[in-house]
Amino acid sequence: MNLLNTGFATSCNNDHGISPDKKWLVVSHHDQTDPSTKPYKSAIFILPITGGTPRRVTSEVMSFWLGWTPDGKTLAYCGERNGNYDIYTIGVEGGTEKRLTQTDGLDDGPDYSADGKYIYFNSYRTGHMQIWRMLADGTQPKQLTFDENSNWFAHPSPDNQWIVYIAYTSDEKQNHLFGKNVKLCLMNLKTKEIKDITPVFYGGQGTINVPSWSPDSKKIAFVSYKVK
Repeated sequence: MNLLNTGFATSCNNDHGISPDKKWLVVSHHDQTDPSTKPYKSAIFILPITGGTPRRVTSEVMSFWLGWTPDGKTLAYCGERNGNYDIYTIGVEGGTEKRLTQTDGLDDGPDYSADGKYIYFNSYRTGHMQIWRMLADGTQPKQLTFDENSNWFAHPSPDNQWIVYIAYTSDEKQNHLFGKNVKLCLMNLKTKEIKDITPVFYGGQGTINVPSWSPDSKKIAFVSYKVK
């Protein structure tokens, strides 16, 4: 294990990932120099994958990175603006962000399909956290899960055949807390069949927030926690 030099970005949360060309790292860093009066000032930064000085991409806080288009040109993220959390996109060079969701309640976890056609996300718009999919421009939202679990962070596989997501076995409303009973579920995107791929374990926040598939679509990386 090697410590990666991220320059001044030393207050990174778990919303980070690697660019499609494997040359860049995106991080969500609590920027205490930001003039916002919000208590937590997460903004999105990009730096070389080998380490280096971060370049800020988003001007607004709070912004939490979660997806990168296959062509490497656009980032998708969850942003809090005026008290509501929605899904936004922005070019990797910065500029004006684009709001994709407009509903009341939390919309979070955007991740692009391998062909760039869809964004998968989780939403509380029905009053229960479930997995949804929309076109990459934010149109045609469609609900994909309808069960009693609180479902979060859907990640499509590189071969576009599956999504994996984390399911809280208790109704956690709009929260994705640490230290809860969770499991990982796999959906076949063609048949919509869902199966558990782990037993219930102790996890939650940080378990699988960001894309974690192996390139061959055969393995998934995730985090569980030990109870002492």
